[in-house]
Amino acid sequence: MRPSRLDPLFAALTTLPGVGPKLGKLYQRLFGREDAPARVLDLLFHLPSGTVDRRARPVIRDVVPGSVATISVTVDRHRPPPPNRSRAPYQIYASDDTGDLILTFFHAKRDYLEKLLPVGEQRIVSGTTALYDGMLQMVHPDRVVSEAELEKLPLVEPVYPLTEGLTINVVRKAVDAALTRVPQLPEWQDDAWLERNGFPDFTGALLALHRPDDPAGILPESKAWSRLAYDEFLAGQLALALVRQHQRTLPGRGSSGEGMLRARVIKALPYALTTSQASAVDDIVTDLARPQRMVRLLQGDVGSGKTVVALLAAATVIEAGRQAALMAPTEILARQHLATIAPLAEKAGLRVAILTGRERGKERDETLQRLAIGELDLLVGTHALFQDDVAFRDLALAVIDEQHRFGVHQRLALARKGAAVDMLVLTATPIPRTLVLTYFGDMEISELREKPAGRQPIDTRTIALDRLNEVVGAVGRALDEGKRVYWVCPLVEDTGMSDLAAAEARFADLKQHFGARADIVHGQMKGADKDRAMARFAAGETRLMVATTVIEVGVDVPAATVMVIEHAERFGLSQLHQLRGRIGRGQERSTCLLLYRAPLGETAKARLAIMRDTEDGFRIAEEDLRLRGEGDLLGTRQSGVPGFRVARIEVHGKLLMAARDDAALILSRDPELATPRGEALRHLLYLFERDEAIRLLRAG
Repeated sequence: MRPSRLDPLFAALTTLPGVGPKLGKLYQRLFGREDAPARVLDLLFHLPSGTVDRRARPVIRDVVPGSVATISVTVDRHRPPPPNRSRAPYQIYASDDTGDLILTFFHAKRDYLEKLLPVGEQRIVSGTTALYDGMLQMVHPDRVVSEAELEKLPLVEPVYPLTEGLTINVVRKAVDAALTRVPQLPEWQDDAWLERNGFPDFTGALLALHRPDDPAGILPESKAWSRLAYDEFLAGQLALALVRQHQRTLPGRGSSGEGMLRARVIKALPYALTTSQASAVDDIVTDLARPQRMVRLLQGDVGSGKTVVALLAAATVIEAGRQAALMAPTEILARQHLATIAPLAEKAGLRVAILTGRERGKERDETLQRLAIGELDLLVGTHALFQDDVAFRDLALAVIDEQHRFGVHQRLALARKGAAVDMLVLTATPIPRTLVLTYFGDMEISELREKPAGRQPIDTRTIALDRLNEVVGAVGRALDEGKRVYWVCPLVEDTGMSDLAAAEARFADLKQHFGARADIVHGQMKGADKDRAMARFAAGETRLMVATTVIEVGVDVPAATVMVIEHAERFGLSQLHQLRGRIGRGQERSTCLLLYRAPLGETAKARLAIMRDTEDGFRIAEEDLRLRGEGDLLGTRQSGVPGFRVARIEVHGKLLMAARDDAALILSRDPELATPRGEALRHLLYLFERDEAIRLLRAG
């Protein structure tokens, strides 16, 4: 049970004053919690991305246009828009001894503005300034206060990442209300460690970040942010250590056979296994035969053949008379795995089915019945696999794909579907050692380093967006030659547009050029519609697929040989690498065009240069961690899936090993978390949603 003192933090955000259901939905989108209500805790962990610094009070003459300024002015006159021009701005002329300032408002109510800024009165206005027709203007000031109210105005105010429909003042007001809900919590960190690092307590850290005294106070390097990052690292390492402790105490069940089923699958392959595939299969077969549970990570670059290795692992336990499951994070990826597995399974005599949110009614019931009585050997699916009514006759192996997209508790929920289930985790994102420790703990690791035979290198080029017409022309020539082309649109950040809007606008434009040969796929389409669009593309009925990053993983159309990535500078390195991996999957030469808007910053320039230089995902992963940190590496910032909520590996990485050592020490002294510090640490596990580990303590 969650400690009751944490209840105010886990309450719905709509319990805060001024946050109704409509705002609640916007916060859900902001926090990437489309499937669950936003909570007070989510808002407190939504940390500022910058500040407005009002400590300087320039006179009008000294204001630098384009900066945020806080100025004391006298209101001279109001100039409402003419009666027949409702879209014209409402302008208020103000001044001080050194110059003039126009305050501009759109869709404004006259009586409200006359009360807010009375003629002849002095007011302090704060907001972004700009020059327009040679006049200094401030459009919709953030703050308008009298001299008497000035002392209530925060001199340094946080700025937060927003989503369309949420304004900065609405978020600030909600954060202020959320801070009043933070309860008195026991200290879970070691006092000497806090003192040595100069870290505040948990509540003090939240207050310092949301109510900063100084702009530097909200930087990730600050003591307050570092304290919360260490909390998150410790929660993660403690949870992983508890899982390992639990797995070590549970007996395994060896699964072995003569390898006849594996031999049949290998014979059905149209190519020979690569050296590293054969080596990974040997590692897994050895693990499966042992009486201890297997927990192995299989890292393989895009197109390196992880699904085949997973099928051979499944064949090993199936030959021993047991069952296997393969869980993927998206329906597209689950169906892609099935497309790879089904023909091989049929030739080898394996019985395979799929279970996602789309399988319903009679079809679903029949699959569940066959699974329960052992008429299915391998079940492929999404989160649907660990629903309560999914029962295996004898599950021996759980294969989890892209596991950073699943929480520890989801991984364990699948493992609980059988007795002493072995675990194989797949990732197409080569992960540097630091992050392997972070996400997977001390797992055994197999790596697939080669690409399948016959794969051609991909010719990668960078092109400025002002040459867009040339690119459209080149795409037209490729289509005329019968080639298939992906055109990927970016996440559009901080502009109020959604990625969907960007993709649809580009699709409308390209459809004018290429007509019915163009199609579109994006994440907000229904699963069946997405599949139909991809099937048309795979069959060659359409030849140009405009897409959002929904195609990043698992889409396999070997005939596609051209990839255009628009605004490539907005993507993380590993995401660019994943997208590029959708081409170059057949025998033909492929081309990837990275379109960028000039001028490029240093980091973006370095990223695009690495993409041109190499296709080695392991090198790209290391560079990505160096340049941008774990959020991009694991796709978490850009796809809204849970990576770290607070910690930034590139800034706080040095704290990770300390957290790992601390977790090991804590459990060596207090394996049941029963001491006062242990009880406090249980609060920490709940706060960072690692509470599945607490259930393991109860399970013994």
